[in-house]
Amino acid sequence: MQIEKVNLQDKLNTFSEHWTPKIVGELNDQFVKLAKLQGEFVMHQHENEDELFFVVSGTLFIELADTTLELGPGEMVVIPKGTPHKPFAPEEVCVMLFEPKTTLNTGDAVSDLTVDKLEKI
Repeated sequence: MQIEKVNLQDKLNTFSEHWTPKIVGELNDQFVKLAKLQGEFVMHQHENEDELFFVVSGTLFIELADTTLELGPGEMVVIPKGTPHKPFAPEEVCVMLFEPKTTLNTGDAVSDLTVDKLEKI
């Protein structure tokens, strides 16, 4: 197995679509994903897995039951399993996600934003 470094910006430059996570690495039965987000997502939760959002660039908002988080570049948050949350971004934001390989991006809220076949870049 060859070990290769990953340049996040180079990978982000390979796609433009929003809300379509791309796999850039794997570790311990988890995918490391990059995604570009803009606009509204759906309120959803993941019953069996936590979800880590790390902001690479831009500003990400995550609506929770009683508050809205605001994350800037270099900031991260772990959303515990079973926690309803709704990411949104008025302007484009680039994020890195750490999730179990079985995690569906829309959790329990299957919609036209659901991506069930992830592309590896």
